[in-house]
Amino acid sequence: MARIVRVELGMVDLAPKVRRTDAIQSFVSQETPLVTLTDADGAQGTGYAYTIGTGGPAVMSLLRETLAPRLIGREAEEIEGIWRDLLFATHATAVGAITSLALAAIDTALWDLRCRRAGLPLWRMAGGAKPSVPVYSTEGGWLHIDTPALVADAEAVRAQGFAGAKVKIGRPHLAEDDRRLAAVRAAVGDDFHLMVDANQAFHLAEAMRRADMLARHGITWFEEPMPADDVGAHARLAAHSRVPVAVGESLYSAGQFKDYLVQGAAAFVQVDAARIGGITPWLKVAHMAEAFNVAVCPHFLMELHVSLVCAVPNGWMLEYIPQLDAITASRLDLRGGRAHAPEAPGLGIDWDRGAIAARLVPGSAAEIREGGA
Repeated sequence: MARIVRVELGMVDLAPKVRRTDAIQSFVSQETPLVTLTDADGAQGTGYAYTIGTGGPAVMSLLRETLAPRLIGREAEEIEGIWRDLLFATHATAVGAITSLALAAIDTALWDLRCRRAGLPLWRMAGGAKPSVPVYSTEGGWLHIDTPALVADAEAVRAQGFAGAKVKIGRPHLAEDDRRLAAVRAAVGDDFHLMVDANQAFHLAEAMRRADMLARHGITWFEEPMPADDVGAHARLAAHSRVPVAVGESLYSAGQFKDYLVQGAAAFVQVDAARIGGITPWLKVAHMAEAFNVAVCPHFLMELHVSLVCAVPNGWMLEYIPQLDAITASRLDLRGGRAHAPEAPGLGIDWDRGAIAARLVPGSAAEIREGGA
């Protein structure tokens, strides 16, 4: 083991390659906080988190002022202890998105450092359940896209071997969503997964109406139908609907996932490593879901999540949304519609340091060293 002697911080802001809209928002910017840790032997690990365009400076402030100084002198291998200590150091702001995102940037850096020191890829270090998983695409299913383009994208990813595609729903009238989904299903056939995502747009009565419509199209899951903090409504919907309910991107603690699982309110867990606070709690949620015989299909972060879904036995599918191409030299290894986990030691993300330096948000860079900042 070796003590942490330096913490480097920075944030880049990335514009999505395509326009991304859903029932409640437009995704125009990806703030990406980055943390690089150096231990006393000179080994390094880099981690990250993200926001959809707001809150990044608050994450960076929490990292710089509160969390990063507490890492100096800690044994880098004591990941569980560090995560717990940092959580309690921020107990007044937890559970919540800002704290979870800051913890995630540190925790993923610690895991990257651990794996690099051990000479192992993350997917093996975290469990090693399987080397690859099927992929489904979201990039061609945004809410603003017209029906012919929606159909064309679904046909294209099916031809590439993808296991499925996700379509955003939440048009003003149920009939609009119905027509769009009918067109896609007719084009791709019955042996292709179609998922839908409402991004928390509905109340319970409307979610039940839409669920009845979705069942006619053989939908694989109904994602975030209602506000994520209403577990009871999701339990009622799950009992009513023939389409399984999927949740997770708007949950920020293992306890929140526990409530969904205990009440039978989710058939798919979409735990997001950034929003749950890192790899350490992500694995706990995945194993808890396994105990309930529930599949894990994480939200976003495909460059990181490919290793995590391959680490656990109940990792079922990976969401395809490229996020890091502008600041990395590595790309997702896609073969025949399956994503293969990186074999390089660490997270398997090859950061382009020059591109990161060129894109740093002014004022976001900071360095905390042993013996003083």
